[in-house]
Amino acid sequence: MPTLATDIDALARFGRALADPIRCRLLLALREAPAYPSDLAEGLGISRTRLSNHLACLRDCGLVVAVPDGRRTRYELADARLGHALDDLRSAVLAVETGRACVDTEEKGCC
Repeated sequence: MPTLATDIDALARFGRALADPIRCRLLLALREAPAYPSDLAEGLGISRTRLSNHLACLRDCGLVVAVPDGRRTRYELADARLGHALDDLRSAVLAVETGRACVDTEEKGCC
C-alpha cells in the first residue's frame, strides 16, 4: 500500500508538470497519440531545444516515456490512466467559474 509521502510526491510531480502551459499542451498532445519530437515541436510551434527541456521535465516527473523506434525516439504517456486523469482535471476545472483568478495570485504566486 502506498504511503502518504508517496502519494504526496506523486501529486507534486503531476502539479509540477501541469504548472507550465507548454507541458500541459505536450501532455494533451500525447494523450491523443504517441509522437516524435519533431512533430511535437512543429505542432506546438516551439524550438526542438525548448521541447527537449520540457520533455526532460515530463520524463523526470514520470509522466512520459521515450520509446526507441529504430533510429528515432517516440514519446508517449507513461500510463494510459494519465490520459483519463487529464480528462477528469479538464472537466473539473471547466466547472469552476470562468474568468475568475485565484485569490491573492500576485502575492502568493499561485495560478
